[in-house]
Amino acid sequence: MLQQRTLKSLTRAVGVGLHSGQKVELTLRPAAPDTGIVFRRVDLAQPVDIPVRFDSVSDTRLASTISAGGDPGAPKVQTIEHLMSACCGLGIDNLYIDITGDEVPILDGSAASFVFLLQSAGIALQNAPKKFIRVLKTVEVRQGEGSRLMWARLDPYHGFRLTFEIDFGHPAVDATGQRTTFDMGSGRYKRDIARARTFGFTKDVEAARSRGLTLGGSMDNAIVVDDYRVLNAEGLRYDDEFAKHKMLDAIGDLYNAGHPMLASYTAFKSGHALNNLLLRKLLADVTAWEYVTFEDEARAPAGFAELAPAW
Repeated sequence: MLQQRTLKSLTRAVGVGLHSGQKVELTLRPAAPDTGIVFRRVDLAQPVDIPVRFDSVSDTRLASTISAGGDPGAPKVQTIEHLMSACCGLGIDNLYIDITGDEVPILDGSAASFVFLLQSAGIALQNAPKKFIRVLKTVEVRQGEGSRLMWARLDPYHGFRLTFEIDFGHPAVDATGQRTTFDMGSGRYKRDIARARTFGFTKDVEAARSRGLTLGGSMDNAIVVDDYRVLNAEGLRYDDEFAKHKMLDAIGDLYNAGHPMLASYTAFKSGHALNNLLLRKLLADVTAWEYVTFEDEARAPAGFAELAPAW
């Protein structure tokens, strides 16, 4: 049986929120089979649980935000995508995340710190079958026209493969790889995807800060680009780091479905909003998907039964 996964022990991290700039503490705790991933706002007078679901996503401007019942006015947790991407990359099904504020800390701007945290706690197999969402027919969402066109699509596939293409029309970004493909069954998420950092353009950062956003951003947790070049002294971690970070985000956004997917995801200039629209369109069509488990691990996609190696 391909089993569900949680943590062996709890682990903690402290950092600042990318947008709020506020210090926040995370405590990641094991959870029972079929719990899913649940954020708990422990800073509130009455702690509030916010299960991660596609319909709990209540805001997708600059990041993925979930709130209790999907109500934008309810208690929320912002910027969950990097942590969710790490959970997907390591196959974590069940987890409690206690958080002392309304935004997940940005740490180094990638998913690598979260991968390290999860692996330092240890990954435990549970006596329950891992449940996948298997895509049965193509589902696509599109927005805009001409130079503003963006789209995302899910196709049937025995595994989880992603292809992402960017087009920013910026000299520093255009000089890097614009299109990247990754198969989760390769077991190389940690090496090939997790270290890709979020990025921002100086002109956009200045405008965002005037609106009280990106207050915690710095070259320690983001790639910063002016009109012509990358400003970070150490340069890029991958020659296609911009495209890979957009893929890292998409992995996290799709994991908001509540279960890992068996599908091929292809996208052009997609973002948090379009990724969530794609999930909603898929899950609204009961003929487009089904739940599946694997009693015989040999029938599961290659690479999905192995635990990721420790650091």
